[in-house]
Amino acid sequence: MGTVQKAHEECGLAYHRCRWCGTASFRRLLCPVCASSELEPERTTGDGVIVRTAVIHRYTEAARNESLVRFSEGFVFRCRIVGAAPHLVTVGARVRPVSGDEPEAGEVVLELCEPPAARQDWI
Repeated sequence: MGTVQKAHEECGLAYHRCRWCGTASFRRLLCPVCASSELEPERTTGDGVIVRTAVIHRYTEAARNESLVRFSEGFVFRCRIVGAAPHLVTVGARVRPVSGDEPEAGEVVLELCEPPAARQDWI
């Protein structure tokens, strides 16, 4: 296995796939479809698409982004997007994990694959 391919695989997130119905889920003890506890660990490619986004001001003075991201394996998870101003994160944007680190008990943090286009307001 090449170094580039190995690095790409390591940047994905660990998730589970139900042995019985094949449903992918992230951070669940039971399958959300059939309630089976027989979940097999797998790794995502790490790539996802934003399906919903919001600017949050809760618990801090600084605004931050909170988005729902659909991963290519089929599950949706709430993540924080960094690398762009919170109001410039848009639905349909492609995202990837910030680093190869496995998320701990905290939040999942992703970054935009492409920086947002420069916004030009015409007055």
